[in-house]
This record gives sequence, structure tokens and C-alpha cells, in this order.
Amino acid sequence: MLTSICGINWGDEGKGRMVDLLSEKFDVVCRYQGGNNAGHTVINEKGRFILNLLPSGILRETVVNVMGCGMVIDIKHLCGEMENLREAGIKITPQNLKISDKAIITMPYHVLQDVMEEDRLTKATGKPYGSTRRGISPVYADKYMKKAFRMGELLNPELMYKRLPDILEWKNMTVRAYGFEPVKIEDMIAYFETYGKPLREYICDTGLYLNAANKAGKNIMFEAQLGALRDIDFGIVPYTSSSSTIAAYAPIGAGVPNLKLTNSIGIMKAYSSCVGAGPFTCEYFGEKAERLRELGGEYGAATGRPRRVGPFDAVASRYGIRCQGADEIALTKLDVLDSYEEIEICTHYELDGKIIDEFPFTDVLDECKPVFEKVKGWNCDISACRKKEELPEEALAYIRLLEKLCDCKIKYVSVGAERDAFIEMY
Repeated sequence: MLTSICGINWGDEGKGRMVDLLSEKFDVVCRYQGGNNAGHTVINEKGRFILNLLPSGILRETVVNVMGCGMVIDIKHLCGEMENLREAGIKITPQNLKISDKAIITMPYHVLQDVMEEDRLTKATGKPYGSTRRGISPVYADKYMKKAFRMGELLNPELMYKRLPDILEWKNMTVRAYGFEPVKIEDMIAYFETYGKPLREYICDTGLYLNAANKAGKNIMFEAQLGALRDIDFGIVPYTSSSSTIAAYAPIGAGVPNLKLTNSIGIMKAYSSCVGAGPFTCEYFGEKAERLRELGGEYGAATGRPRRVGPFDAVASRYGIRCQGADEIALTKLDVLDSYEEIEICTHYELDGKIIDEFPFTDVLDECKPVFEKVKGWNCDISACRKKEELPEEALAYIRLLEKLCDCKIKYVSVGAERDAFIEMY
């Protein structure tokens, strides 16, 4: 079985929590894109963990974790993340963590580029992209310009160091243009030596490993970062990530383009949240936003930034489900709505005086207005519910309405952050 766990909306849907839960049934969990620009928060009997780079399956001793070739890896951040987990008693060895030799290394100058450009945009236009300032766009740009370093090169550093002068000569043309001091070769060599050496024993051809695992009948889960609306092709460009967050990309980003997914599980919240800049049609403001943000603990796992929040957006969710080819849905944070006597849902958009059902091109999203429908809330604590029959009728009616609006079955419903705080609906 090859299953993708993917985000339906703007990211932060609770994918890490669902990967941790569902990974009990899987032998392998593979991250296939992105870098440390987002985080998956997982709470279980071992504690509370924020994972930026490592697959969420690392918290299960029976799971082998793979970092695929579609990822961009900040090796300094990865070393720190691994050390933090070890201090918490999590076992990490070359047997349960495998890093693709084809994955790209995020360099310090990529982070510098990211910061320089966000600062320039802020001063020049007042409209930065809302980047996490962790070098993701610059490193993906270098990948496609064929000027990036790959993890496998850490196994043969002398050849890597021969490439450094030409790369830095080219890179420093940009750095100087922004008015900064040029990046030094000796600093980059020290970066590789300090943070690259500890990772060498984990680097391998993950494509060979995953193909062998599939041939042996192992169950493989592909873990996405962010959501459909942050995809470089299908998202709200330019307020997106620089990689493909789409489930169909999972086998490619994992290193096994020859394999095909068995199913796709889409993750979406019972309401909407969005971190960073860009159009967000159903956004709440003022007291309504503060209440929902505080109830949901909506602050970015990677950056700590307050997330923008709003009611469930059926227009955006239908589009995300289609992009992800989701066969079923896991609905998270339903319990956040426990105290509401009445709940709003964004069922349509209004554009130029007309009601629309389909998610439009990014350029006109700012002109769209949300059309809300109100439904009765359950106004009680559902966090102890573990069976469908234990949910109040109003909560069941809310779930059924979301299924109807999105035309996709909701199989899992999360009613709390703990590993067992969920309901399997069918």
C-alpha cells in the first residue's frame, strides 16, 4: 500500500498529527518535498514535538523514515532537530532514518538571499511574500539552475570543494548587489565539515530502498508539507512554497517515479487557517479572529507567527481536494469549535456581483467576497468522544454538511491533540 498524506488548504492542517496516528499501520514514512519552512506538531505519550525536516514517523520505533530527493535540507537545522529528539529519548540511527543522496542542501547564502529579498520588498513595496526567511525559494531556484549541492556530494567532499569557488563567485554577485559582504569559501567549507560529516552515514539511494520495500510488500506513507494552496503550480502564486505539495508528486519527490499511489488521504481543519501573506477570502478579523486563534492555538510551528483564521472555506477545500486527488478526508481540530453556539461556513464566493463555486485565478481572489451560511453549534466538550455515536447530533450534522459541500467522505475526525483523540467514522 502506497498512501499519501496531503494538505487540502493553506498548510497547517494537522498532517503531522495524522501521520503520527496512521503510521502505526505503515512500515515506512517518507517526506518528499519542502524544507524547514514549515513544521508538523505531534503530541503523544512521549511528549510534544515540532518536526521541521524529519518525517513524523520518526516518533515510532517500528517505522523507517526517508527524506526524499524532492526535499531541500538545511543540514545545520537537521543536526539540531536530531539532537533535540535524541535528548527526548527518540532513537535515530541509519536503520530508521535514510536521507536521499539526491536531496538538495540549503546553504547559509540561500537563507541570506531570502532575508535580503524580503527586506527589500518590505522597504520598496510594503508587500513582502511572507517568506519564512529560511532560504527555500533561493535553494529551489539553484536546483533548477543546476547550481545546487546535493546530499550525496557530502560523501565525496573534495569534489564538492572544487565546485565551491565558481558557485560563490556567481552567488556573491547577487550578495554584493544587495549591499552585503561576500560569502567566504572557508565559511562554507566549515559549514559542510561541521554539519555534513555527522549525516554521512544516513545518506543513500532512497529510490533503491523504497523500491525494495515496495517489492517486499511494505506499506509506505508519503508525508507532504504545507497544502494544495501553497503548491508552486496550483497554489496562490506568488504566495506559495517553491515545491510541489501535490500528492501526485509524492513518488517523484520520494525517489520512486515508477511507483503509483494506492490512495490519497487529504487533511483539512474544521475551520480555516493561513500563515503568511496572500489572498485569504474567508478571513476573520478583530475579536472573531482572536477568539478562534486562541481556541485553536494558531501559531506557526516553524516561525511562531500568529496564523490568520476564518471559518471553513468550502470553495477552497473543493479545489484542494481535486488537486490532491483525495479519496478520503481526515478532519482535524473539530473540538476547537466546541464553545460556539452558531458556526459560520463559507459556502461560495461573490465576484463582480456573481456567486461562484469554483476557486478562481489568484489575481482576482482579492476581489472575492465570502458568502456565509450559519449552522447550529454543539456548544459542549467533545474531546472525550471516541466513537461516532458519542458525538452530538449538531457535530454529526456539521461533518455531514462538510462532506456534501466538498463531495468527499470524511473518514477520520480529530477531537484533540493526543494520539488517541480521534474518531474513525466508517
